[in-house]
Amino acid sequence: MEPIQEGARGAAVEDIQDRLGTLGYAIDAAETGQSTFGPSTATAVARFRLDHGLSLGKDVDTPTWTTLVDECYQLGDRTLYLRLPNFHGNDVRQLQERLNILGFSCGPVDGTYGVHTEAAVKLFQESIGVLADGMAFPDTFDAIERLKHVWAGKPAAGPHPQGGMGFARAASVLELAHICITADDPISRNIAGRIWNLAHATVDDCALDLLDSPEDATSGSLIVLSTAPLPENVASGIGNVLLDDFETLPLRLRTAIQSSSATPPAARIEVPVGTGAFTTGDAQTYAVLLLDAICAAFEGIDL
Repeated sequence: MEPIQEGARGAAVEDIQDRLGTLGYAIDAAETGQSTFGPSTATAVARFRLDHGLSLGKDVDTPTWTTLVDECYQLGDRTLYLRLPNFHGNDVRQLQERLNILGFSCGPVDGTYGVHTEAAVKLFQESIGVLADGMAFPDTFDAIERLKHVWAGKPAAGPHPQGGMGFARAASVLELAHICITADDPISRNIAGRIWNLAHATVDDCALDLLDSPEDATSGSLIVLSTAPLPENVASGIGNVLLDDFETLPLRLRTAIQSSSATPPAARIEVPVGTGAFTTGDAQTYAVLLLDAICAAFEGIDL
Protein backbone atom coordinates (compact mmCIF):
# COMPACT_ATOMS: atom_id res chain seq x y z
CA MET A 1 0.00 0.00 0.00
CA GLU A 2 1.06 3.59 -0.51
CA PRO A 3 1.99 5.20 2.81
CA ILE A 4 -0.68 7.43 4.33
CA GLN A 5 1.03 10.62 5.40
CA GLU A 6 0.42 13.90 7.19
CA GLY A 7 -1.91 16.05 5.14
CA ALA A 8 -4.08 13.17 3.94
CA ARG A 9 -7.82 13.10 4.67
CA GLY A 10 -10.79 10.82 4.10
CA ALA A 11 -12.16 7.41 5.09
CA ALA A 12 -8.73 5.74 5.43
CA VAL A 13 -7.56 8.45 7.83
CA GLU A 14 -10.80 8.15 9.80
CA ASP A 15 -10.23 4.38 10.14
CA ILE A 16 -6.66 4.93 11.35
CA GLN A 17 -7.80 7.51 13.90
CA ASP A 18 -10.60 5.26 15.17
CA ARG A 19 -8.18 2.36 15.66
CA LEU A 20 -5.56 4.51 17.39
CA GLY A 21 -8.25 6.00 19.64
CA THR A 22 -9.46 2.52 20.59
CA LEU A 23 -5.90 1.68 21.64
CA GLY A 24 -5.67 4.78 23.83
CA TYR A 25 -3.67 7.15 21.61
CA ALA A 26 -4.91 10.75 21.90
CA ILE A 27 -5.80 12.69 18.73
CA ASP A 28 -7.19 16.23 18.58
CA ALA A 29 -10.94 16.40 18.10
CA ALA A 30 -10.50 18.90 15.26
CA GLU A 31 -8.56 16.33 13.25
CA THR A 32 -10.94 13.44 13.95
CA GLY A 33 -13.95 15.63 13.16
CA GLN A 34 -12.58 16.38 9.69
CA SER A 35 -10.82 13.00 9.18
CA THR A 36 -7.58 14.90 8.63
CA PHE A 37 -4.10 13.43 9.13
CA GLY A 38 -2.72 16.34 11.15
CA PRO A 39 0.11 16.78 13.66
CA SER A 40 -1.61 14.97 16.56
CA THR A 41 -2.47 12.01 14.32
CA ALA A 42 1.15 11.90 13.14
CA THR A 43 2.33 11.96 16.76
CA ALA A 44 -0.05 9.12 17.66
CA VAL A 45 1.22 7.06 14.70
CA ALA A 46 4.83 7.71 15.72
CA ARG A 47 4.13 6.59 19.29
CA PHE A 48 2.29 3.50 18.07
CA ARG A 49 5.23 2.54 15.85
CA LEU A 50 7.67 3.04 18.71
CA ASP A 51 5.51 1.04 21.16
CA HIS A 52 5.30 -1.91 18.76
CA GLY A 53 8.92 -2.16 17.68
CA LEU A 54 8.40 -0.74 14.20
CA SER A 55 10.83 1.58 12.46
CA LEU A 56 10.60 5.19 13.55
CA GLY A 57 8.32 7.40 11.48
CA LYS A 58 4.99 9.19 11.29
CA ASP A 59 3.52 7.53 8.18
CA VAL A 60 1.16 4.58 8.08
CA ASP A 61 2.96 2.14 5.81
CA THR A 62 2.12 -1.54 5.24
CA PRO A 63 3.84 -2.91 8.40
CA THR A 64 2.24 -0.17 10.52
CA TRP A 65 -1.22 -0.78 9.09
CA THR A 66 -0.93 -4.56 9.53
CA THR A 67 0.16 -4.17 13.15
CA LEU A 68 -2.57 -1.61 13.83
CA VAL A 69 -5.24 -3.99 12.53
CA ASP A 70 -3.78 -6.88 14.54
CA GLU A 71 -3.79 -4.85 17.75
CA CYS A 72 -7.46 -3.94 17.39
CA TYR A 73 -8.76 -7.51 17.34
CA GLN A 74 -10.61 -8.55 20.50
CA LEU A 75 -11.17 -12.17 21.49
CA GLY A 76 -14.27 -13.38 19.68
CA ASP A 77 -13.96 -11.06 16.67
CA ARG A 78 -12.95 -13.96 14.42
CA THR A 79 -12.59 -17.73 14.43
CA LEU A 80 -9.02 -18.77 15.22
CA TYR A 81 -7.37 -21.96 14.01
CA LEU A 82 -4.00 -23.24 12.81
CA ARG A 83 -3.20 -22.06 9.31
CA LEU A 84 -0.32 -20.69 7.23
CA PRO A 85 0.33 -17.84 7.56
CA ASN A 86 -0.57 -18.02 11.23
CA PHE A 87 -3.30 -15.86 12.67
CA HIS A 88 -1.63 -13.06 14.60
CA GLY A 89 -3.03 -10.31 16.76
CA ASN A 90 -4.30 -9.06 20.06
CA ASP A 91 -7.15 -11.59 20.13
CA VAL A 92 -4.65 -14.44 19.88
CA ARG A 93 -2.62 -12.88 22.67
CA GLN A 94 -5.74 -12.62 24.85
CA LEU A 95 -6.53 -16.28 24.14
CA GLN A 96 -3.00 -17.34 25.07
CA GLU A 97 -3.00 -15.30 28.27
CA ARG A 98 -6.27 -16.76 29.48
CA LEU A 99 -5.46 -20.34 28.58
CA ASN A 100 -2.08 -20.08 30.31
CA ILE A 101 -3.76 -18.85 33.50
CA LEU A 102 -6.33 -21.67 33.30
CA GLY A 103 -3.51 -24.24 33.11
CA PHE A 104 -3.48 -24.96 29.37
CA SER A 105 -0.02 -23.82 28.36
CA CYS A 106 0.39 -22.07 25.02
CA GLY A 107 4.03 -21.31 25.76
CA PRO A 108 5.21 -17.69 25.51
CA VAL A 109 2.41 -15.19 24.87
CA ASP A 110 3.45 -13.99 21.41
CA GLY A 111 0.12 -13.30 19.69
CA THR A 112 0.71 -16.01 17.08
CA TYR A 113 -1.70 -18.95 16.71
CA GLY A 114 0.86 -21.71 16.24
CA VAL A 115 0.99 -25.40 17.05
CA HIS A 116 1.38 -24.91 20.83
CA THR A 117 -1.64 -22.62 20.97
CA GLU A 118 -3.68 -25.09 18.91
CA ALA A 119 -2.67 -27.91 21.29
CA ALA A 120 -3.72 -25.81 24.31
CA VAL A 121 -7.08 -25.02 22.68
CA LYS A 122 -7.67 -28.74 22.06
CA LEU A 123 -6.92 -29.57 25.69
CA PHE A 124 -9.23 -26.80 26.89
CA GLN A 125 -12.02 -27.96 24.58
CA GLU A 126 -11.57 -31.51 25.79
CA SER A 127 -11.72 -30.34 29.39
CA ILE A 128 -15.14 -28.74 28.87
CA GLY A 129 -16.55 -31.72 26.95
CA VAL A 130 -16.83 -30.20 23.46
CA LEU A 131 -15.37 -31.26 20.12
CA ALA A 132 -11.60 -30.90 20.50
CA ASP A 133 -10.65 -29.77 17.00
CA GLY A 134 -8.36 -26.87 17.92
CA MET A 135 -10.62 -24.35 16.20
CA ALA A 136 -11.59 -21.51 18.52
CA PHE A 137 -15.24 -20.79 17.72
CA PRO A 138 -17.77 -18.73 19.74
CA ASP A 139 -18.53 -21.70 22.01
CA THR A 140 -14.85 -21.81 23.02
CA PHE A 141 -14.78 -18.06 23.62
CA ASP A 142 -18.01 -18.25 25.63
CA ALA A 143 -16.58 -20.99 27.86
CA ILE A 144 -13.46 -18.90 28.52
CA GLU A 145 -15.57 -15.84 29.28
CA ARG A 146 -17.63 -17.83 31.82
CA LEU A 147 -14.35 -18.46 33.65
CA LYS A 148 -13.48 -14.77 33.82
CA HIS A 149 -13.61 -14.88 37.61
CA VAL A 150 -10.69 -17.36 37.42
CA TRP A 151 -8.37 -15.59 34.95
CA ALA A 152 -9.25 -11.89 35.29
CA GLY A 153 -6.48 -9.76 36.74
CA LYS A 154 -3.96 -12.59 37.06
CA PRO A 155 -0.50 -12.83 35.47
CA ALA A 156 -0.43 -14.87 32.27
CA ALA A 157 3.11 -16.24 32.37
CA GLY A 158 1.69 -19.70 33.22
CA PRO A 159 1.43 -22.50 33.69
CA HIS A 160 1.43 -21.88 37.39
CA PRO A 161 2.67 -24.60 39.77
CA GLN A 162 0.25 -25.37 42.56
CA GLY A 163 2.85 -26.38 45.11
CA GLY A 164 2.37 -28.92 47.85
CA MET A 165 -0.95 -29.39 49.59
CA GLY A 166 -0.81 -28.68 53.31
CA PHE A 167 -2.85 -30.76 55.75
CA ALA A 168 -5.04 -27.88 56.90
CA ARG A 169 -5.89 -26.87 53.35
CA ALA A 170 -6.67 -30.46 52.33
CA ALA A 171 -8.75 -31.01 55.45
CA SER A 172 -10.80 -27.89 54.77
CA VAL A 173 -11.67 -29.04 51.25
CA LEU A 174 -12.41 -32.61 52.21
CA GLU A 175 -14.73 -31.57 55.04
CA LEU A 176 -16.68 -28.94 53.09
CA ALA A 177 -16.72 -30.01 49.42
CA HIS A 178 -19.10 -32.84 48.54
CA ILE A 179 -17.04 -34.71 45.95
CA CYS A 180 -18.07 -38.07 44.49
CA ILE A 181 -15.50 -40.33 42.82
CA THR A 182 -16.18 -43.29 40.59
CA ALA A 183 -14.33 -45.24 37.91
CA ASP A 184 -15.10 -47.33 34.85
CA ASP A 185 -12.39 -50.04 34.82
CA PRO A 186 -10.49 -52.18 37.35
CA ILE A 187 -7.28 -50.11 37.41
CA SER A 188 -9.02 -46.78 37.84
CA ARG A 189 -11.37 -48.30 40.45
CA ASN A 190 -8.28 -49.37 42.40
CA ILE A 191 -6.98 -45.79 42.28
CA ALA A 192 -10.39 -44.37 43.23
CA GLY A 193 -10.56 -46.66 46.26
CA ARG A 194 -7.12 -45.53 47.37
CA ILE A 195 -8.13 -41.88 47.01
CA TRP A 196 -11.15 -42.56 49.24
CA ASN A 197 -8.96 -44.29 51.84
CA LEU A 198 -6.44 -41.41 51.86
CA ALA A 199 -9.16 -38.78 52.12
CA HIS A 200 -10.89 -40.50 55.04
CA ALA A 201 -7.56 -41.04 56.76
CA THR A 202 -6.91 -37.29 56.45
CA VAL A 203 -10.07 -36.09 58.20
CA ASP A 204 -12.68 -37.79 60.36
CA ASP A 205 -15.67 -36.00 58.86
CA CYS A 206 -14.81 -36.45 55.18
CA ALA A 207 -17.39 -35.44 52.55
CA LEU A 208 -15.75 -37.39 49.74
CA ASP A 209 -17.85 -40.35 48.55
CA LEU A 210 -16.88 -43.42 46.53
CA LEU A 211 -19.63 -44.49 44.10
CA ASP A 212 -20.18 -47.63 42.05
CA SER A 213 -21.24 -45.72 38.93
CA PRO A 214 -21.79 -42.13 37.70
CA GLU A 215 -25.55 -42.66 37.82
CA ASP A 216 -25.35 -42.88 41.63
CA ALA A 217 -24.25 -39.23 41.91
CA THR A 218 -27.19 -36.97 42.74
CA SER A 219 -25.47 -33.99 44.36
CA GLY A 220 -22.09 -32.37 44.90
CA SER A 221 -19.48 -32.78 42.14
CA LEU A 222 -18.56 -35.94 40.28
CA ILE A 223 -15.10 -37.12 39.20
CA VAL A 224 -14.86 -40.16 36.94
CA LEU A 225 -11.52 -41.95 36.59
CA SER A 226 -10.77 -43.91 33.44
CA THR A 227 -7.77 -45.53 31.79
CA ALA A 228 -9.49 -45.47 28.37
CA PRO A 229 -8.39 -42.65 26.07
CA LEU A 230 -11.07 -40.28 24.87
CA PRO A 231 -11.82 -40.93 21.17
CA GLU A 232 -10.41 -38.23 18.91
CA ASN A 233 -12.77 -35.62 17.46
CA VAL A 234 -15.68 -36.81 19.59
CA ALA A 235 -17.51 -34.50 21.97
CA SER A 236 -17.79 -36.41 25.23
CA GLY A 237 -20.42 -34.23 26.86
CA ILE A 238 -18.27 -34.22 30.02
CA GLY A 239 -14.97 -32.45 30.50
CA ASN A 240 -11.94 -34.71 30.04
CA VAL A 241 -8.63 -33.94 31.78
CA LEU A 242 -5.48 -35.90 31.00
CA LEU A 243 -3.38 -36.82 33.99
CA ASP A 244 -0.05 -35.75 32.49
CA ASP A 245 1.19 -32.40 33.84
CA PHE A 246 0.75 -32.48 37.60
CA GLU A 247 1.61 -28.79 38.02
CA THR A 248 -1.35 -27.66 35.91
CA LEU A 249 -3.71 -30.54 36.73
CA PRO A 250 -5.58 -28.67 39.53
CA LEU A 251 -6.22 -25.69 37.24
CA ARG A 252 -7.41 -27.91 34.40
CA LEU A 253 -9.63 -29.96 36.71
CA ARG A 254 -11.11 -26.78 38.18
CA THR A 255 -11.87 -25.53 34.66
CA ALA A 256 -13.57 -28.80 33.75
CA ILE A 257 -15.78 -28.78 36.86
CA GLN A 258 -16.71 -25.11 36.63
CA SER A 259 -17.51 -25.42 32.91
CA SER A 260 -19.63 -28.54 33.32
CA SER A 261 -23.28 -28.31 32.31
CA ALA A 262 -24.03 -31.74 33.80
CA THR A 263 -26.04 -32.24 36.97
CA PRO A 264 -24.17 -32.67 39.22
CA PRO A 265 -21.07 -30.93 37.72
CA ALA A 266 -18.73 -33.62 36.45
CA ALA A 267 -15.25 -34.17 35.03
CA ARG A 268 -13.44 -37.20 33.65
CA ILE A 269 -9.78 -37.77 34.50
CA GLU A 270 -7.92 -39.93 32.01
CA VAL A 271 -5.22 -41.98 33.77
CA PRO A 272 -2.32 -43.07 31.51
CA VAL A 273 -1.20 -46.59 32.41
CA GLY A 274 0.97 -47.45 29.41
CA THR A 275 1.52 -50.96 28.09
CA GLY A 276 3.70 -52.36 30.89
CA ALA A 277 2.78 -53.73 34.28
CA PHE A 278 0.77 -51.38 36.51
CA THR A 279 1.78 -52.02 40.12
CA THR A 280 0.13 -51.28 43.46
CA GLY A 281 2.88 -48.70 43.97
CA ASP A 282 1.79 -46.94 40.77
CA ALA A 283 -1.81 -46.94 41.96
CA GLN A 284 -0.85 -45.46 45.33
CA THR A 285 1.32 -42.78 43.71
CA TYR A 286 -1.49 -41.74 41.40
CA ALA A 287 -3.94 -41.72 44.31
CA VAL A 288 -1.76 -39.37 46.35
CA LEU A 289 -1.17 -37.04 43.40
CA LEU A 290 -4.83 -37.02 42.42
CA LEU A 291 -6.08 -36.33 45.94
CA ASP A 292 -3.62 -33.43 46.16
CA ALA A 293 -4.84 -32.08 42.81
CA ILE A 294 -8.51 -32.50 43.77
CA CYS A 295 -8.00 -30.56 47.01
CA ALA A 296 -6.21 -27.75 45.13
CA ALA A 297 -8.87 -27.66 42.41
CA PHE A 298 -11.78 -27.44 44.85
CA GLU A 299 -10.26 -24.92 47.27
CA GLY A 300 -12.69 -22.01 47.39
CA ILE A 301 -14.62 -23.26 44.35
CA ASP A 302 -18.11 -21.82 43.90
CA LEU A 303 -20.45 -24.25 42.14
